[in-house]
Amino acid sequence: MTRDERQKEILQILRTFDSPVSGAALAERLGVSRQIIVQDIAAIRGRGADVVSTTRGYTAKPQASRVFKVSHSDDEVEEELTMIVDEGAAVEDVFICHKVYGEMRGELHIRSRRDIRDYLEEIASGKSSLLKNVTSGYHYHTVTAESEDVLDLVEEKLRKRGFLAPLQDYEPEELIKQKI
Repeated sequence: MTRDERQKEILQILRTFDSPVSGAALAERLGVSRQIIVQDIAAIRGRGADVVSTTRGYTAKPQASRVFKVSHSDDEVEEELTMIVDEGAAVEDVFICHKVYGEMRGELHIRSRRDIRDYLEEIASGKSSLLKNVTSGYHYHTVTAESEDVLDLVEEKLRKRGFLAPLQDYEPEELIKQKI
């Protein structure tokens, strides 16, 4: 695991747990010394993440989150996901809003190009197809990032590429209020 991968993992752990995580627990889980964890926390803070030290360990404030409605071909899945993770964001899920069946959701937790590769290999090797194909390519992703600025960059890239899709009147009200 590279230093950058380890720091991303630390931040993910801190955002996942409701209570503080000790430096010793992080060090043990990641197979490094506690001093390396202290250095990594300093670097993470230096990049703007809001990591707080407490007497019981480290915590991270919740990250920014946004839902994007997108549409593209099966051949463009890798491109779409890569655009998102290359901006430093994560694709937490994929879901659709079907007129008859309602909302159907699958957890993804894609944070890297390796995660994308693993996901696409799993889809290719199974008998399942992409959830987006149930709704003619239209689907949603919950995307998380360290800040709203990163989400703005993701939105801009998706828009420029033509992946953002317009919302319809039957879709959930909280999505219709978004500026997509």
